[in-house]
Amino acid sequence: SFLTSTINGRCMTTQRTHDVVVIGGGSAGYAAARTAGEAGADVAIVDQGPLGGLCILRGCMPTKALLRSAEIAAVMRRAPEFGLSPVEVRASLSAIVDRKNRLVREFAEYRIQQLRDPAFALYEASATFLSPYRLQVGSTCLSAKSFIIATGSVPHEVAIPGLTEAGCVTSDSVLDRREQPESLIVLGAGPVGLEFGQFFARIGTPVTLVQRAPHVLSHLDADVGVALGQALAAEGLRVMTDTQALRVQRDGKKMAVSVMHKGEEEVLAGDLVLNALGRVPNIAGLNLSAAQVTVDAGRVVVDDGMRTSQPHIFAVGDVTNLYDVVHIAIQQGELAGWNACHPGDPPRRFDDRLVAEVIFTEPQVAAVGLTEKACRARGLSYLTGTYPFADHGKAMCLGSTQGFVKLMADRTNGTVLGAEIVGPESGELIHELIAVMYYHGTVHDLLRIPHYHPTLAEIVTYPAESIVEQMRRS
Repeated sequence: SFLTSTINGRCMTTQRTHDVVVIGGGSAGYAAARTAGEAGADVAIVDQGPLGGLCILRGCMPTKALLRSAEIAAVMRRAPEFGLSPVEVRASLSAIVDRKNRLVREFAEYRIQQLRDPAFALYEASATFLSPYRLQVGSTCLSAKSFIIATGSVPHEVAIPGLTEAGCVTSDSVLDRREQPESLIVLGAGPVGLEFGQFFARIGTPVTLVQRAPHVLSHLDADVGVALGQALAAEGLRVMTDTQALRVQRDGKKMAVSVMHKGEEEVLAGDLVLNALGRVPNIAGLNLSAAQVTVDAGRVVVDDGMRTSQPHIFAVGDVTNLYDVVHIAIQQGELAGWNACHPGDPPRRFDDRLVAEVIFTEPQVAAVGLTEKACRARGLSYLTGTYPFADHGKAMCLGSTQGFVKLMADRTNGTVLGAEIVGPESGELIHELIAVMYYHGTVHDLLRIPHYHPTLAEIVTYPAESIVEQMRRS
């Protein structure tokens, strides 16, 4: 429904009312809108564009398209290892970007069709809260029973002197770069920095990774980060851990990064510097203070039903800064969409027991549930079992022997608490463990489930067997 407010007969602002207004049309926002619509709500989606969402336009899909080109280049260079004639590999970054753009356009077109479904009212404009129940969207003022904030994230502008002024690129802007840098310095060795770093290294750019923590992927267990760091170093990347970036400046056509490394200051010179120091919630301009929504350290605070401090306002996905993972954002969107339409019912709640992530380096890294350091922090009584790919037949046949599988299980009953995998196809292998954990399965179940031989999947039975043996001895 809508009304038009007038002053002296002149139209000033269009007033419209909906049941649910979703701010952001990415993966989380669309999931929320779809769920609310299926519940019979009158749903509006507000997105200032470009339409498609972070995952499709600047995240998952474009980066994986780039990485595929690098993976093929790396395999081609290994031709003699497999008894094949040597192949000269020369990359064209412009052609790689063209392929990426074609795929992104295809993915985005489908999402745009979904957003422009007549079932939704789509407003392509920026949004600003006027009060907890009113939202300014362009020249339109929207009122709603519920709002769902799903505006995603933006690259973190870290307070390193000269970082912005020197012309550093971010994970957003580097996606469209067509000129291959002669050398690259990557600040940050989380998933984004590692994936881009290995991509550029594999197409022929010398790469230096700068990481403040003692190992890459500092949020995971040390043995996982160390294994991946060693694999990247063996591939030719310079991996500098325990290293703090002090300042960045432009030196002619080059860029200079001053770092503190092993107690001494060192200057790194590179053609390009990539800021991969994380992303932050995209809430600038939303005027959340007018909505009386609590924000802490730049993130929108939510409960496990995805409600903010205002019971009728929800937040999902990257704006909560809980997990920057798309499938979790979709789960959160579905929860918020349902809860927004059923205010009188017990809320559906988010369960973080099966939180998983995949880093698409080579070797890949995947994790689900609790890490070993999380088990220790919670004071759990647990056992671990590991097994290396270097001793696994199928991995040896593939020539992909880096890394290992590690399981964490309850010491008393063997319930699987978590898993980490560094190795070939980790992103696929982790799903068996997610499925077992979904049903609260145990290491005994992993041993009972038939595993075809020879496959990579059967490797998960070996750490399970180790844990069962430890349980027998204890």
